Amino acid sequence: MAGKSKKVGMVTHYYTNIGVGIIKLSSALKVGDTLHFEGATTNFDQPIKEMQYAHKAIEAGKKGQEVGIKVDQKVRDGDTAYLVN
Repeated sequence: MAGKSKKVGMVTHYYTNIGVGIIKLSSALKVGDTLHFEGATTNFDQPIKEMQYAHKAIEAGKKGQEVGIKVDQKVRDGDTAYLVN
């Protein structure tokens, strides 16, 4: 892991069949950023290639939104998402 900076959200759900994690954002996030997911059994970095809000593609999410992000590994409810420097 590179250097994780601030917490940007919490995983609220994971859709196994499509590999998408739902993240409740506590600060702004945009496509191109890299997240670090951390939890009891979760620990990996993931660049954001696409993000959705209300089933529509968006370039950026803002504080308070719940966004869907395609992930390469499983994330779990309660995992924390950090922005990677």
